[in-house]
Amino acid sequence: MQRTTPIVLNLIIINVLVFFGQQISPFDITEWGSLHYFSSPTFKPHQLITHMFLHGGIGHLLFNMFALWMFGTVLENHISSKKFLLFYLICGLGAGILTQLTIPYSADQFAKSAAGVHAAALNNADISQIVEAYKAQYSMIGASGAIMGVMAAFAYLFPNTEMFIMFIPIPIKAKYVVPGFMLIDLFGGINPSAGDNIGHFAHLGGALVGFLLVLYWNKTNRKTFY
Repeated sequence: MQRTTPIVLNLIIINVLVFFGQQISPFDITEWGSLHYFSSPTFKPHQLITHMFLHGGIGHLLFNMFALWMFGTVLENHISSKKFLLFYLICGLGAGILTQLTIPYSADQFAKSAAGVHAAALNNADISQIVEAYKAQYSMIGASGAIMGVMAAFAYLFPNTEMFIMFIPIPIKAKYVVPGFMLIDLFGGINPSAGDNIGHFAHLGGALVGFLLVLYWNKTNRKTFY
């Protein structure tokens, strides 16, 4: 068991409080803070940050906070609290930006899917109209992108740490686990399945930014990084 570091602890508290606020507040916190496509009238710049403090259910919240505690505590101890907070927010921002860049692709994939064709027939619309409707209605919430950045940094700094993955009876090193998750997200983002509401590209964006950031810090600022 490890002692929870201050930034990780405060991030967990904030996420839990915001989640309860989503449930009880008369103001629609989720709609206000979730990330919409930039061309949508509901998009606001603050959503690039606020989306990472919102969650879609108790399971979503618990899984993300457990991952944040497990990997974030180690990373914060390693790079300092101030640097960890900056790192976490930049990874979440990167997740939001990559999501924005890939929404047109996701919209096009949806329009070509069985669900998209059915929606077009139901509403007497063509593919371009379904694509635009997808963009207008798109929204994303969750800390997963920022946490994937933390996991990518963990795998880079502690590659041989052995981890147990659910349903796999043998330990697997972090340098294989995290890239494995990224490959799954890449496949899921390129080939979305029906009903898939996971932000695969957000995960990839956070992981990519996290890896590049820790790589840059490690090479250019070794004394203060360690």
